[in-house]
Amino acid sequence: MVADRLCSAVANPIVRNAQEQRQLAMIGDYLDQIGYRKQHHPSDKPLTDMEPGTYTFRLNVPVGRTHRVNIPIDVVIQPKKRRKDRLPIFIEAKSAGDFTNTNKRRKEEATKIHQLQATYGKSVAFVLFLCGYFGSDYLGYEAAEGIDWVWEHRIDDLGRLGL
Repeated sequence: MVADRLCSAVANPIVRNAQEQRQLAMIGDYLDQIGYRKQHHPSDKPLTDMEPGTYTFRLNVPVGRTHRVNIPIDVVIQPKKRRKDRLPIFIEAKSAGDFTNTNKRRKEEATKIHQLQATYGKSVAFVLFLCGYFGSDYLGYEAAEGIDWVWEHRIDDLGRLGL
């Protein structure tokens, strides 16, 4: 039993990281197919200056008004037709091999959206890209926090974000 737990403790993060890499590649392929291009956004420039029709992975986004910190966002997309607030769309790639771990991690996303909204306003578009076991408890919690999601197997639903 101890060996099984130790093996899972080592293997689960490896599998989760590989799954996230696969999800990011899938999003990148989708965006490339609809005419977007991958382009790094310099950290010293405001997010509203991100070039339309571009995206980047793993961007450190500054949040906080008095005490600034950076939070990592998996995918940041500036739509070809800018949103009214000129902010990009933020996407977090999430995968879960079972229902247990999702409840532990759901508060992370709630914290991120609260930090983003406190800094950039309530119109922030923050979406989860989900693969795996996410039950109604998890989804209900995220919906109550104002977080929407797109299922990996329905990647074309990303188009509903105004891409």
